[in-house]
Amino acid sequence: MDEAGLSRLLRSRRGNAVLAWAFVGLVLVASLASAVTGNLLWTAFSGTVAVIALLPALQLRSVWVMPPWEVVLLATAPVLGHLFAVELLTGQAQNTARYVSVAALSLLVAVDLDGFTAVEMTEGFGALFVVVTTLATAGVWAVARWTADGLLGTGFLASEHALMLEFVGSTTAGVAAGLVYVFYLRRRIRPDKRVPVEVHSS
Repeated sequence: MDEAGLSRLLRSRRGNAVLAWAFVGLVLVASLASAVTGNLLWTAFSGTVAVIALLPALQLRSVWVMPPWEVVLLATAPVLGHLFAVELLTGQAQNTARYVSVAALSLLVAVDLDGFTAVEMTEGFGALFVVVTTLATAGVWAVARWTADGLLGTGFLASEHALMLEFVGSTTAGVAAGLVYVFYLRRRIRPDKRVPVEVHSS
């Protein structure tokens, strides 16, 4: 297949859906692997990524309705990286993976809302939404780990200083994800253009 044919396949509705489903399948495998190893927090996080990616298909009752595969890839890559490379990463690199994970999940939420619901976002509001959602998700993630520390003695939170650095990192990743939303998703691709015609007419 030549480059032009591959490009058309990646932009087609069915090609987009197949790729997105493949990435979701990998995340579900990662979630199961995390559960087997006893890493319940990453099990919950990866499961959340999969559910959010599948919401358009569930809502519109069509397996061909999926977010852009590029966004699903961004959201699933940190999860897969955590599963396969966690032993190879230093502590700081693992923290960076967490920041990217949270920002990518926020980006996926924004794309689902803007592309598959009645919600309409301007570029500026969409970028701000991604940043704020990233910070909110990082806060929930911190509370979850604090709770696990208190109840299970897991030691996920090293110190308050480390936690503050995580919020700074999450903010930075959120801003980067917001820029991706504006300069790529809004200007290069439209999620609703990858929805089959029969779904629009139903």
